[in-house]
Amino acid sequence: MSRVFFLFLDGVGLGPPDSEHNPFARTEMPVLQSLLGGRKLLAQSAPYHADRTSLLSLDASLGIEGAPQSASGQATILTGRNIPAEINEHYGPKPNAPIRKILKSDNVFFKIRAVNGTACLLNAYPPRYFEAVKSGRRLYSGIPMALTAAGFDLLDAQDLQAGQALSADFTGAGWAQQPGFPPAPVYSDHEAGLLMAKLAAQYDLSIFDYWLSDYVGHRGTMEQAETILRSFDAVLGGFLEGWDMENNLIVMCSDHGNLEDLGDRGHTLNPVPGLIIGAPELREPFIQDLTDLTGLTPAILQTLKIPA
Repeated sequence: MSRVFFLFLDGVGLGPPDSEHNPFARTEMPVLQSLLGGRKLLAQSAPYHADRTSLLSLDASLGIEGAPQSASGQATILTGRNIPAEINEHYGPKPNAPIRKILKSDNVFFKIRAVNGTACLLNAYPPRYFEAVKSGRRLYSGIPMALTAAGFDLLDAQDLQAGQALSADFTGAGWAQQPGFPPAPVYSDHEAGLLMAKLAAQYDLSIFDYWLSDYVGHRGTMEQAETILRSFDAVLGGFLEGWDMENNLIVMCSDHGNLEDLGDRGHTLNPVPGLIIGAPELREPFIQDLTDLTGLTPAILQTLKIPA
């Protein structure tokens, strides 16, 4: 059976070729650009279809006024339901009571669990994260909430140390520099990509939550944005080298725009990228009805041959 790796890019939209404000226009990303026939991750690059890559422009607004938000966008991705329409607003960053109720009863991980499938969020979380959640000082964001509601465990420092998880920046460098964090292995970008491919191959559906893109979009500089994009590109290169491209799919998408416009520190109204990488026989059915965030869970389940 084919496997799906979902690289969730938090806060990444498809923006204009504005090198003053859009780091995707400014930064050379040779691996990503090679997948896109030399194009950059910009609004004008979609739609694009090649031998193993499709780039679509996906609607994150979903017919609701205002800027898309993290909790409702992620819940839409994870359920296939138009959550902003159901709750009559975009909401975030963390799920409110109506979104929590939905995620704790209906999401893609429940359907995978129902057929004894396997799923994993490849991010490792430090001890203080679990302590804060347990004490009520911190709420789960959408992806960890959906995963744990379906009975799958989050990965921790021991998993990171055993080479069975990755830190938020892929390489472990940021984790290793945090005071009070347990020790962590540190990888090069390429090594981290290779490890991520190895880990993803163990599960029917694996997800990596790359939230640094949204963090830098809100608080970072252009230099910081370029740095994380170059790192991301090198990690992607390692992942592609280690991944079975003929039998499995890579899906990259976001919940809302942000990083593509550093002139506006809030979320944008831009569409988000739907970047699907894999053999045509897997990729073409996946993208057939994919126009907005509601199409991702049905397409993932179809690829995994799990009833929706």
